[in-house]
Amino acid sequence: MSDTNVAANEREMVERAVEAHSRIGAEISKVIVGQKKVVDLLLVSLFSRGHGLFIGVPGLAKTLLIHTLADVLDLTFRRVQFTPDLMPSDITGTEILEEEPGSSRRSFRFVKGPIFTNILLADEINRTSPKTQAALLQAMQEYKVSAGGVDHPVDRPFLVYATQNPIEQEGTYPLPEAQLDRFMFSIEMDYPSVEEEVQIVNRTTAGPVAEVSKVIGPEEITAFQNAVHRIPVADTAVQYAVNLVRGTRPGEDALAAVKEWTAWGAGPRAAQHLVLGAKARAMLDGRFAAGPEDIRALALPVLKHRVVPNFRAEAQGVGAGEIVEEVLKAVAVA
Repeated sequence: MSDTNVAANEREMVERAVEAHSRIGAEISKVIVGQKKVVDLLLVSLFSRGHGLFIGVPGLAKTLLIHTLADVLDLTFRRVQFTPDLMPSDITGTEILEEEPGSSRRSFRFVKGPIFTNILLADEINRTSPKTQAALLQAMQEYKVSAGGVDHPVDRPFLVYATQNPIEQEGTYPLPEAQLDRFMFSIEMDYPSVEEEVQIVNRTTAGPVAEVSKVIGPEEITAFQNAVHRIPVADTAVQYAVNLVRGTRPGEDALAAVKEWTAWGAGPRAAQHLVLGAKARAMLDGRFAAGPEDIRALALPVLKHRVVPNFRAEAQGVGAGEIVEEVLKAVAVA
């Protein structure tokens, strides 16, 4: 295929992505009022194969948003309510011993759990133990579940979206750093504005919830995800992403704020997610290349949950978000 045909195909893919972005957003807005930034990050994570952690107080429609996305995209959806007594096999599945009819022979059969779906909603993920949280790790990274020495591939596309309540800490378990690092974004959902809250109350008390139309299906989503990897990114943007990530790590050459407040910084996966997210953001915005502005726009949701404040920061009331903001102020585009 000639370079001209390749360029034409890529241009067509970007145009289709922009159209899909607009239609998906319009359908979601039939059910979800406001939260445009949250929806945009959700779609960036979808198109770049990134998992998302949604943090917000109860009643902000976190679960409804994810369920609505699955409906709009014609994807299979499973929701697991994470509780202290949830076991890993309740998520991944379990092997059962079966006896063959008319024979004394017995064999194990793997019964798939709810993780075998396109979109898995891990509701209140921090309410279960780290052992059960870890049941998600292999599928999130390798797209398979190993049981009894056999690998069982999960459905594609496959995305894990988790919710977490930031104010209710009794009976919860902090997510291990290895688990947090698997999430591309940490997305904070805030209270709606006065006008939006009035609209929410009117919508939800006047009749049934609006029905949404299916916009695209699994095959098209996979095509868009593959196209994201082909979006070019400027060398300056890649260097900027790496410099931002390295800027969160304490050490001899670290920023004063990072030295003072940070116990542990972000790892290399953060830079990978920054660049992939920048490519998806550019494509959904109708641009044929990603630049430093895309990296900067995604830096907070990509880095915030990967930076671990130390005891001094906690004593002074300094959070990971404030540390990332200091890094953003200090690190310039090369």
